[in-house]
Amino acid sequence: MSNTLRPQIYVGCKAPNFQVQSSQGIIDFYDYIGDSWCLFFSHPADFTPVCTTEIGALASLAEEFAMRRCKLLGLSTNNRATHVKWLKDIERVTGFRVNFPLLCDVDRRLSTVFGMLDARTLDADGHPVPLRSTYFVDPNKVIRLVQSYPLSTGRNTAELLRCLDSLQLSDATSHQFMTPVNWIPGDDVVLAPDLDAPTMQEKYPEHRTIRDYLRLAPFDPDQLDR
Repeated sequence: MSNTLRPQIYVGCKAPNFQVQSSQGIIDFYDYIGDSWCLFFSHPADFTPVCTTEIGALASLAEEFAMRRCKLLGLSTNNRATHVKWLKDIERVTGFRVNFPLLCDVDRRLSTVFGMLDARTLDADGHPVPLRSTYFVDPNKVIRLVQSYPLSTGRNTAELLRCLDSLQLSDATSHQFMTPVNWIPGDDVVLAPDLDAPTMQEKYPEHRTIRDYLRLAPFDPDQLDR
């Protein structure tokens, strides 16, 4: 693919740094991430039903993401005052306090750069509304996963955690492990196709071969060094 056809944000590219207002004051993206992972996501608008359930669900999983050294960072085109008011309402509705910041992309600069906007759906002022876009950014500020859901479909938080577990598992094993369909922590993993037989036998003696290109091995997720 030529550079002229490549989107600005894609898996494997380095996320651009930025400074922007948020519900918690000015955020510098790189400083906020630090040496952690980051789940960076957009939502269509504050005070909307599906978004309220999503943000509340993510807030309820704060400890799960913290265990995985992953910070949360949301974005919409609302201003700070609206964010702050809505976050209080989310706590009343869902029972969970939201401790992560929501960015105020009022001019749509960030949502344009990250490809978050839905050109088919316009707000009352005729401006495009953000999709439910999701990006996992690693400690090196590299985009590792990209998802986009339409306005009508809320995200699956279990799937977000599953994807993060898969990415961290692959990194922790120098990409010797891959995860098959519907994998969850505790299930067998796939051994990378380029893993040679002597190494495989030495490190993973309990592996089993289905095909030359499909080899599975058990793995205890408690062994994972995050």
